[in-house]
Amino acid sequence: MAGKVIITCALTGSGHTPSMSPYLPYTVGDLVDQGVAAAQAGAAVLHLHARNPEDGSPSADPALFAQYAKGIRERSDVVVSISTGGGTGMTVQERLQGVLELKPELCTLNLGTMNYGSFPMIDRYQGQFSYDWEEPYLESTRAEPFVSTYSDIEYMLKVVGPQTGTRFEAEAYDTSHLYTLAYYLDKGMVKPPVFVQTIFGTMGGIGPDVDHIVHMKRTADRLLGDAYQWSTLGAGRYQFGIVTAAAIMGSHVRVGLEDSYWLYPHRDEPCPDNGIAVARAVALAELFGRRPASGDDYRRQLGLKMRNG
Repeated sequence: MAGKVIITCALTGSGHTPSMSPYLPYTVGDLVDQGVAAAQAGAAVLHLHARNPEDGSPSADPALFAQYAKGIRERSDVVVSISTGGGTGMTVQERLQGVLELKPELCTLNLGTMNYGSFPMIDRYQGQFSYDWEEPYLESTRAEPFVSTYSDIEYMLKVVGPQTGTRFEAEAYDTSHLYTLAYYLDKGMVKPPVFVQTIFGTMGGIGPDVDHIVHMKRTADRLLGDAYQWSTLGAGRYQFGIVTAAAIMGSHVRVGLEDSYWLYPHRDEPCPDNGIAVARAVALAELFGRRPASGDDYRRQLGLKMRNG
């Protein structure tokens, strides 16, 4: 892996709504096409949420995940990662359906309950929503936290992982989440190396400042030692500034329309395709003498089962 950067592309997420960008993929065809384009541009991992193909609302339907995975795997050897984050209002059981049924190579492990606030976007798009579900869904994030209790984490580690053979990408929105991960690593419940995705700039998580990136990295180094691989994502308009700063420090990176639908936020110019976001991340990495890792590089580095497993 010397000189290589693992690029994850988060294709659609559940925080943004279709009215925010005409390019946000939510049909099966668009998700597959943009996923393949991202892989061809240099992504080693595709991070998948499911959406109702009729109106773009968040979904936990395993059949949708199966269609995405089938379409992508027919055209690419990229690693497919299924989110267990789902969408606001979903139960933990709903969020885990796709992983338990599909047994993917990789899925996310959220390291704590947190307030994930999307409601400020209501004022920005008031009167512009195309679907009736969008505004109430955003408003629900004012009152409903994203839930991932210690019991939920232990269920993932003790049951979901062993039953499926799926490896985890640990998602840390603040330093407290790193302490939680260190606890389970010390207990022997987390198998190293663990891929840690540090997230900056979401409302409810750590802020989008370089000082915070340095602090998270130092904390992870102190708590986890050489048991982890570090990756970084930035939310919204901060996306490429954060991944550039982190890449200079040696981080792997995540980009995509889940995290930001902007290409040039200062021009109000949206990103037209996930593949373009990945191509920009590749260009940034190459400026620092790094090249994109492949899906098989990731599999070997993290000890994933083979894609037909």
